[in-house]
Amino acid sequence: MTQEAENRSSGGSEIRAQWQHFPHEADVGVRGIGRTVEEAFEQAAMALVAVITEPASIEPERVTTIRCEAPDLELLLVDWLNAVVFEMASRKMLFGRFEVIIHKGKVLRGKAWGEHVDRERHRPAVEVKGATYTGLHVGRDEHGRWIAECVVDV
Repeated sequence: MTQEAENRSSGGSEIRAQWQHFPHEADVGVRGIGRTVEEAFEQAAMALVAVITEPASIEPERVTTIRCEAPDLELLLVDWLNAVVFEMASRKMLFGRFEVIIHKGKVLRGKAWGEHVDRERHRPAVEVKGATYTGLHVGRDEHGRWIAECVVDV
């Protein structure tokens, strides 16, 4: 499964922010792709939500602030995704929009917009237990895009 959102860079060439799932035994791999590392983290969170439900079905009624800190970008990704899972579980919410700012590659300040779970409308498919270190990677690909990916436990 893949989702793409078109973005235009200043040079006129297209770079698409997107999220993807990739196969991994009984769990699910999530991948965020973007022009910046922040955009890749936002898209990885969207991929995480898409494991549960269709992100477009989520109304941005409430905003939640999330802060994480880790020694490097890869550990920061796991902390970020686990914080999103925690906030959704503890608040009984789903998020459909994210904004991330990363300072010095170690401190993440994020916002997540969403609403309380409506089982009839959202029809959650599975419960995500958390992000893992399996398949963990944050870096640029051969096209200069940022990739942020790992496997989530479902």
